[in-house]
Amino acid sequence: MFDQITILAPGLLGASVARAARHYGAARHLTLWARRPETRLLLKSQPWCDRVADTPADAVRDAQLIVICAPVDLIVPLVTQIAPALTAGAIVTDVGSVKGEICRLSHKLLHGRAHFVGSHPMAGSEKTGWEHSRADLFTRRTVFVTPLAETDAQATGRIAAFWTGFEADVATLEPDAHDEIVAHISHLPQVLASTLCASLARRDVRWRNYAGNGLRDTTRIAGSDPRLWKTILEQNRDEVLRSLRGYQEELHGLERALANRDWFEVQAIFERGRAYRDQFRPIP
Repeated sequence: MFDQITILAPGLLGASVARAARHYGAARHLTLWARRPETRLLLKSQPWCDRVADTPADAVRDAQLIVICAPVDLIVPLVTQIAPALTAGAIVTDVGSVKGEICRLSHKLLHGRAHFVGSHPMAGSEKTGWEHSRADLFTRRTVFVTPLAETDAQATGRIAAFWTGFEADVATLEPDAHDEIVAHISHLPQVLASTLCASLARRDVRWRNYAGNGLRDTTRIAGSDPRLWKTILEQNRDEVLRSLRGYQEELHGLERALANRDWFEVQAIFERGRAYRDQFRPIP
């Protein structure tokens, strides 16, 4: 248990961290800060929030753990802003879906005063906002913990235990390995869903009224925040480009098989896809 946990910029993930921390007894005291005054006012009435601060610096004072839940392009600026106000030895983590530069820059900013250990829960949704949060969001979901080689081992262990306490499955990886993985299993699916809808939008708009579950399931995440995903793709550009090139090779293989009426190859591609999908582990 931490005496005080501070959560900065609580949207879906941040508010779910607060709810889970209260539910599992991870903190004696929970402090939140949100950028918008109207959001801060609403958060004050939530039973899983003990205090709402007016500034990030005020929010982190006396906190042993700080969880930054801002968009990826705002994480390092927030670390810069709170660094002078941190208690010596405090641990700062985040929930951003890109880790490399965030971890390296944040470690440098806090070195000698506090510890930065990156985190990334694979528990998001196309829905945003603290109103959609829930305490069991991380149950049986993977949470990446991404220390650098020079990160304090005890701080890394405390962050791993923090997420394990929410019944999450922790995977510890160095930041660049994380970025390669999520480019393929998270960022690429978002790109495919969004570009499929963007392509269909150029067709007869009435077609969407006939959509069945196949199109709805495939494109669910196309409803995600475009600005949020722009910043993610900016941060992980090189790895996403590599994942796109690999996917294009697979798609071109299917195109060639169709053009050549190679139905055995078409079936083989679909069978390989089904086998991969059937081996997904179940989630709640």
